[in-house]
Amino acid sequence: MTRLDQRLQGNRLLTLYIDGASKGNPGTAGAGIWMADEKGKKIFQRCQYLGYRTNNEAEYEALLLGLKEAQRLAQRLGPISIRIYTDSELVEKQINGLYQVKNLNLKALHASALKYLGGFSSYTIESITREMNQEADRLANEAIQRAAKEKKRGREEPMVAPHSCEGRKVRAP
Repeated sequence: MTRLDQRLQGNRLLTLYIDGASKGNPGTAGAGIWMADEKGKKIFQRCQYLGYRTNNEAEYEALLLGLKEAQRLAQRLGPISIRIYTDSELVEKQINGLYQVKNLNLKALHASALKYLGGFSSYTIESITREMNQEADRLANEAIQRAAKEKKRGREEPMVAPHSCEGRKVRAP
């Protein structure tokens, strides 16, 4: 059992902060997520370059990235409840069924997110202000900046594969 497993033993609530960013709409995009345990201690963070996306697509991609990581923990630890914070009112309202999903690209992302959410014992999703989501925003923008630096170094297409961000990171195997 890893230290993360031991810390989460009996603490079956994860808090997930997500943000997607797009420079241009559509434009180069990134996702940033970070998770905290029940005591509010950061246990994981990640940023990922997404390629060319709209801002709303990037927001959904960030949600999916976070849900996949939380599912990895749930597979090892058993039932987990998840509380999700996003600065995207659209994503929050669509996931909660208050807004319809009309865009075809978002429909597929929305369906995928609902599938992942069904794997948790319970979930909540709430929109928060950008000021309250600064860390996830920083991570999403870092992914875009790293990709831009790689492109400047002569790479034809920036790396799309996930990469870790700076800062404390505790990763579940």
